[in-house]
Amino acid sequence: MSLDTATVRRVASLARIRVEDEELPRLQAELNGILGWIEQLQAVNTDGVEPMAGGGTQALRLREDKVTDGGIQQEVLANAPDHADVFFSVPKVVE
Repeated sequence: MSLDTATVRRVASLARIRVEDEELPRLQAELNGILGWIEQLQAVNTDGVEPMAGGGTQALRLREDKVTDGGIQQEVLANAPDHADVFFSVPKVVE
């Protein structure tokens, strides 16, 4: 399936998008490319494949919800370019 410029204008009008005449060929090529991808997807054999209603039937494993400080304060501070005691040191910014 291929769209002509009149159809592209009509689609833009329905979508309430203003399209200049010089943009029409680019937009036409993009829409035709998208329709080409859809045609490729329709060519895939899906016989015997059940439709999915979601990401899967398995539930995610839950962990105990407890608050911790992470216990890796020194490792985090080691990544900082500069730190003072247990705090990040940053340049003063005053406007």
